[in-house]
Amino acid sequence: MKKEEKEILQNFAHKVRYYRECAGLSQEKLAEYSGLHRTYIGSIERLEKCPSLLSALKIAKALNVSISLLTE
Repeated sequence: MKKEEKEILQNFAHKVRYYRECAGLSQEKLAEYSGLHRTYIGSIERLEKCPSLLSALKIAKALNVSISLLTE
């Protein structure tokens, strides 16, 4: 993975965790609200998985934020 790609994923993972914690949600609740598996949410936050665009949109909607906020 290129350095730039890794930085993008790190930024996304950090923002997902930040907004999840600001919302007072556990990874399990975020998974429930987004329709994704809880281990998948954890894997994204630990940089073990690269989310698809659809998964990123589901996460953004569940967090009630714009996807652009998670990807800036």
